[in-house]
Amino acid sequence: MENQTRLVQVIHPSNGRRITLVQEPELVFLTGYNSVYELALSALDNGQNLKGLISESLSNESIDYSSVYHGESDWKLLPSFDHPDSPFNCMVSGTGLTHHNSALNRQMMHGDLQEKPTDSLLMYEMGVKGGSPAPGDTGVQPEWFYKGNGSVLRAHGQTLSVPYYANDGGEEPEIVGLYIIDRAGKPWRIGFSTGNEFSDHVMEKTNYLYLAPSKIRECSIGPEAVIDADFKSYSGEVSISRNGQSIWNSAINSGQKNMCHNLANLEFHHFKYDSHRIPLQAHVHFFGADAFSFGDKIKLENGDRMSINWNGLGRALQNSVEIINADKQGPPEISAL
Repeated sequence: MENQTRLVQVIHPSNGRRITLVQEPELVFLTGYNSVYELALSALDNGQNLKGLISESLSNESIDYSSVYHGESDWKLLPSFDHPDSPFNCMVSGTGLTHHNSALNRQMMHGDLQEKPTDSLLMYEMGVKGGSPAPGDTGVQPEWFYKGNGSVLRAHGQTLSVPYYANDGGEEPEIVGLYIIDRAGKPWRIGFSTGNEFSDHVMEKTNYLYLAPSKIRECSIGPEAVIDADFKSYSGEVSISRNGQSIWNSAINSGQKNMCHNLANLEFHHFKYDSHRIPLQAHVHFFGADAFSFGDKIKLENGDRMSINWNGLGRALQNSVEIINADKQGPPEISAL
């Protein structure tokens, strides 16, 4: 992990946004660029290697990483990737039923392990049979869902809220792909990040057709964007703590060796749509979860802390749960024009 290229986006009340390179225990500032998006676009526009551009842009200025990570600095963490100008230019989406445990959890939500397979389990089995095609071939399409635009992204240390209209909120420990569309409409993968896809499993359990609205929630990515990570295999741990005490934890595994679809197939089916290749778009795409506490009948409460750590993707991503009551936030008032 020491040799990986790990970028962190930060912001300061007076100095604005900056990009930094992780050189433990420091964050070293880059000059000339204020976001990972701008850095990647410059590399594309000038035909440069991204790692080379990072090396060229390093300054002599640095800050202590741990102070920023623990919220003890005036510099605050941003999501590891976003569109710096407008959240409307960033699509946040995901792919489900890519991991065996996820499919089993869905089966138990809407059926029984002893009963006939539900549509969810059948879709997973379709991925097992056809989700890793040979190069040049087209594989079976995965389940796909929309989470929102860039406004739903949160950073390490920020809260993830359960809105008044939700039935629940629960962590989903995932790996996230970070992408940019160049000026000619070609997608480019910048790297990967740790993600908490955070969704409403109670709503989803009510009826599997509620999957779509159960996913339109805040989510978190970061704290680091790892530029030169591969997607072969990852292991890690997810945990939930309440009042400083651990109440649940689980080992997690991801990467295409642990999934029923390979990366090329997932990326093809996401970017095959013309509307997903609009020049200068940013894309944040979640690749599915291996375990989550809802499957063990854990109901998250206000203030619970979620922690996700993937070995090889930098420091752990941690966020607290904030439950928003209806008396604090009600439905929007809609008037006729």
